[in-house]
Amino acid sequence: MLKARGVDVIFGIPGVHNVEMYRGIEEAGITHVLARHEQGAGFMADGYARATGKAGVAYVITGPGLCNTMTPLGQAYSDSVPVLAISSCLDETGAKHGQLHQMLDQAGAARTVCDWSEEARSAEAAYALIDRAFIEFASARPRSKHVQVPIALAARLSDTAPAPLSAPARAQVPLAELDKAVAMLLAAQKPVFVFGGGAVGGAEVVGELLRMSGAASFTTYAGRGVVPLDTPLHFGSTLARSDSAAFFAEADLVLAVGTELAEVDIWRDTLGHRCPMIRVDLDPAVLGQGQAGDVLLQGDAGDFLRAMSMSIPARTVDAAPCWDAKQVSDTRARWRAETDAERPGIVPICDALRTALPADTMIYSDMTQFAYVAKEVWDMDRPSHWHHPFGFGTLGYALPAAIGGKIGIGQQPVIAIAGDYGFQYTLQELGVAVELELSLPIILWDNGKLKEIEDSMVRSQIAPNAVIARNPDFCKLAEAYGAASARPDTLADLATEMKKALDRKGPTLIHVTPDILG
Repeated sequence: MLKARGVDVIFGIPGVHNVEMYRGIEEAGITHVLARHEQGAGFMADGYARATGKAGVAYVITGPGLCNTMTPLGQAYSDSVPVLAISSCLDETGAKHGQLHQMLDQAGAARTVCDWSEEARSAEAAYALIDRAFIEFASARPRSKHVQVPIALAARLSDTAPAPLSAPARAQVPLAELDKAVAMLLAAQKPVFVFGGGAVGGAEVVGELLRMSGAASFTTYAGRGVVPLDTPLHFGSTLARSDSAAFFAEADLVLAVGTELAEVDIWRDTLGHRCPMIRVDLDPAVLGQGQAGDVLLQGDAGDFLRAMSMSIPARTVDAAPCWDAKQVSDTRARWRAETDAERPGIVPICDALRTALPADTMIYSDMTQFAYVAKEVWDMDRPSHWHHPFGFGTLGYALPAAIGGKIGIGQQPVIAIAGDYGFQYTLQELGVAVELELSLPIILWDNGKLKEIEDSMVRSQIAPNAVIARNPDFCKLAEAYGAASARPDTLADLATEMKKALDRKGPTLIHVTPDILG
């Protein structure tokens, strides 16, 4: 059934409870990737889904197996990633106690981090739940799902699964509402677009739409790459700059397309606008967060952008908006300098690394200061090529997610960026990258501490505590797994080692410290 629905890879760990799920995997033509921990399996499924646009599937066992993958499921939920976890479960938990892997409410536990979590009590129910997951991945906001199958049921014979269902089209903004949005945009003198991750499907028309409308633009971190690099009125992924609120206060129309405008997007209570807002989103729950006076349009953000680009006439010079391209450029330069001052030394490393990488490199980053800086100063020339654990904000994401991404896209270059602390959450997945001979450079940013937390404590006038842990020799550790390693002394050496790592069969850990700047 899974193969017929496009699944070609499953990430997981077999156990005595879910062993029946492994019957027939090879015959179906599906590859199983053995993770070293269920958390790694979930992150691999997430990284695979982000890279390919297909559903990522994870197999885990009852109880602790599912619990271990709940962090990745929570991450996939918050970042709108189509991940399906299929687990075993006990046949009876009410009248029987003390069983292996027993939980009070396994499905309920997963329900706290998933879109939904259900138990299949027949083969027909299992088929129906899996089809429900794939239909919702295709037609609604994609979020993690969990299906559990009782151990005894998994071992029974069943009829062949039904043929795949035809997924319905995603909701579209009605034509009358589209016309209203176009009219509002043409009437505005200082319109501003905010493009989120939901807008990536319309990226090919965004440059022309901004040129024709004369609007300024921002992206969320997930929306990076939607706006072409040479767009003169683009502020970048700088919504978190506190004084970006001043520009929204100047605007007379804001169009928020495919974004929640969540805390992790703006890092303040409000965007700062005092004008009408048009919100376009596939998810009605996002629209329900709007304010009185907002124009709320439910539909696929990418399709909306394409329709708007075909409907809007180019503005004449006399009617052009009043944004100043030089002011935008000067502001971006100032914000870049502020970013460098807040976390010194990382910007030049970002610049050197960006220059050294092929244009189509896909990047997976962890919760680390290196990534926090890069998200603001590293402009992307295409969308969906920098993946980060934005909403849930878990450590340990980058390495296993990059492994899943690399498995999904093959020869296209993929790198991981992790901090010295977060890397140790899932470093055991190096074994998977070595085993599969994945060409995967891993940038390990090692400042010897939880620097972001230390800085937060200092700002709070708290004496730094519990922010320094003894680190291993990361290069020797990587080599113990069978990976290559490098410790570049200069930025030029970093570029050289990156090229070698991309050409090498198997992963390479590239250990980078602040000393690289001399």
